[in-house]
Amino acid sequence: MSADVADRMVGFVAALRAHGVRVGTGESVDAAEAAVALGFADRGLLREGLAATLLHSTDQRRVFDTVFDLYFPYGVGAPLGESGDRDDLRDRLATALAADDEAMLSRLAIEAVDGLGGYGSSPGADGWSSHQTLERLRPQTLLARVRDELRARGGDIGFTDRLLEDEIRRRIEAFRTLVAGEARRRVAERQGRDEIARRAVAPTADRVDFLYAGQDRLAELRRTVQPLARKLATRMAARRRRASRGTIDLRRTLRGSLSTGGVPMRPVLRRRRPVRPELVLLCDVSGSVSGFSDFTMLLVQALHDQFSKVRVFAFVNRIDEVTGLLRHGAADPAGLGARVQAEAQLTGYHGSSDYGVALGEFVQRYGGAVGPRSTVFVLGDARTNMSDPNLAALRQIAEQARHTHWLNPEPRAQWGTGDSAAPEYAELVAMHECRNAHQLGVLVGRLLPV
Repeated sequence: MSADVADRMVGFVAALRAHGVRVGTGESVDAAEAAVALGFADRGLLREGLAATLLHSTDQRRVFDTVFDLYFPYGVGAPLGESGDRDDLRDRLATALAADDEAMLSRLAIEAVDGLGGYGSSPGADGWSSHQTLERLRPQTLLARVRDELRARGGDIGFTDRLLEDEIRRRIEAFRTLVAGEARRRVAERQGRDEIARRAVAPTADRVDFLYAGQDRLAELRRTVQPLARKLATRMAARRRRASRGTIDLRRTLRGSLSTGGVPMRPVLRRRRPVRPELVLLCDVSGSVSGFSDFTMLLVQALHDQFSKVRVFAFVNRIDEVTGLLRHGAADPAGLGARVQAEAQLTGYHGSSDYGVALGEFVQRYGGAVGPRSTVFVLGDARTNMSDPNLAALRQIAEQARHTHWLNPEPRAQWGTGDSAAPEYAELVAMHECRNAHQLGVLVGRLLPV
């Protein structure tokens, strides 16, 4: 393996690690050996070989493919000759889409970016834009033309009109993805692959900020609930086994050591009676943080066997118990948020979140849910919309509970800005930054009681 290829492999693995893909030394060595064995002539074969040696789950594939295109790109330039003729390029693109010729589509993506995506005039400031390329080429307007060409060839056998158009849209979207990858690669050549890999690669689902995740990424997050719950349940069971052995009883140990000349040969343990703790969740389900609360509620529902009692309360500016809705909807995670909004009494005279009113109502109506065995989690961004934060209510909850933690999906740097009462609440209870599923799993595994 040449020095340049070795450097690319090292940078490639480092970029994957930076985006949360766990790659050990052994896997890195396997990937390098796979690259030597497969060679670099067939780029698709190399992609699959490296994926087989480096990836652990399917949700890591999106990051892998994007990073792979940066470190192992197609050839540079426009190999098909003059790329300035937009109409000719559209003709060839329509033909390639009708034939579903992936190799030709890849080459056309390179040619399109080269001829239509460049901008700037100075050597250090120019670049390439996938948006500009696609705006000038407008591949989406080729749908009818590709459909007619497929029918003329007899290539629409087995497709209804709707299915045929859906298939053509899929091919066009795949071409758009190729254009975006080519533009990103060219920028990486100018600015450096490592820098582009750090800034421009979409993270895996478990590292997407809850507050900025779209519906597609939230759907991916929901699919991670059960595997994450199984991992956390295993850790909790191990912690519970260790805790059940008890701590050393120093007095009894020293007393027993008298028979061995004062040497404590046999430590005496103070046995603990294992007691399953109770868990109480107070979840802000207003629009700004609903994805975070939904995911956390689903995770706790999946962990319910680890606790003697789990009670979940949702609020916007009023609070209502939704424990029964979670049990009822365990098999349908996607509809949890809509079900909570439809069936629970969460708002009063307005629709904005009001932590002070919600916490006060919880103390008044459900204060008995919190006791000396309870661990309370408050989930929300602590933004009060300039209303009274009602610190006294949170203080009362914290005094009644065994432990109280606040999980905040906002970056720590934003706490206390605008209408955020996070610093005031953090003086009463432990507040933790919890921006994505990775952080949530770490925090839940560390903070949940044994």
